[in-house]
Amino acid sequence: MSKLKIKGTVQYQDLGPGFWGIIGDDGQNYRAVNMPEQLKKADAKVAVTAKKVDGMSLFMWGTSIKIVSFHTLMP
Repeated sequence: MSKLKIKGTVQYQDLGPGFWGIIGDDGQNYRAVNMPEQLKKADAKVAVTAKKVDGMSLFMWGTSIKIVSFHTLMP
């Protein structure tokens, strides 16, 4: 499975029980199934390497991903 390189902004989504997501600079929404605690900061600019996760999600928001590596970016 190929890896995705994503740059974007972290946002908390208040849908259902709530979750953290990444709004990509590419206009796509990404929901990490393993969002690191270090990234759970609203409006944090991040770059992540991730793999797409297959399957359904109850959240129905964005593409489900598993973060492989990450770092924060300066604003």
